[in-house]
Amino acid sequence: MKYAEYIEQIEIDSLWSGRRHVVWNLDRRVNVLSGINGVGKSTILNKVVKSVSLNGDIVNHLLKGVHLKTVPEDATHVRFDVIRSFDHALVNADVVGKVDISLATELDWQLYKLQRKYLDYQVNMGNKIIAALQLGDAQQAQDISKPKTLFQNMVDDLFSETGKKIVRTENEIRFSQIGEILVPYQLSSGEKQMLVILLTVLVEDEQPYVLFMDEPEVSLHVDWQQRLIDLILELNPNVQIILTTHSPAVIMNGWMDHVTEVSDITT
Repeated sequence: MKYAEYIEQIEIDSLWSGRRHVVWNLDRRVNVLSGINGVGKSTILNKVVKSVSLNGDIVNHLLKGVHLKTVPEDATHVRFDVIRSFDHALVNADVVGKVDISLATELDWQLYKLQRKYLDYQVNMGNKIIAALQLGDAQQAQDISKPKTLFQNMVDDLFSETGKKIVRTENEIRFSQIGEILVPYQLSSGEKQMLVILLTVLVEDEQPYVLFMDEPEVSLHVDWQQRLIDLILELNPNVQIILTTHSPAVIMNGWMDHVTEVSDITT
């Protein structure tokens, strides 16, 4: 499998039943899709996501009317994640009923799955550190743990106003707050949302990949909205962000030139 570093162009034959041809040339790092309700922002994202299989296979995307131009152009797969931030009640309760924790919303379920990935990430990180130490490279061993420490510092800073801090002696995500230990499912919707986004970015382990986000500002405080893109890029400089938004705050920290109106890429 040859993985793409990023998506260079998205072409969609028709957005709705033979109408609206889409050609969107993308930036390597940040791409923000804007437009009025119903114009097709989420539809464009959904069509692209559905054009690749769960393992990132883009070989058969032509059959779905979606053409992805990648760098390198002979890539057969793309690493990607999708974040949908609406905190609805769980719809697949039968599946969730098989786990031992009480999960009430879609964000809870995302956090549960991310906790498992977080454990795998730490095991892989530990193996890399051991290998570096065996080679006598203490500096490399220290550098390997920096993204995890950066993630923990980010979350502590974001949650500081409510006195929550990550318990750094735990393998799973836990928070201390005025002597009480909290699990992620006890957080507010906005806190869960930010934790889902940052955990998703962290466990990709600084690999080049595409992060699709559909209105990620929902439930986030305006200050968090302004910092969102910068936090993601700091945690993984190799990510390519493709997002839809209604909020001006998301682009206020220097990303206004990265906004594309749906009407500008459709004919």
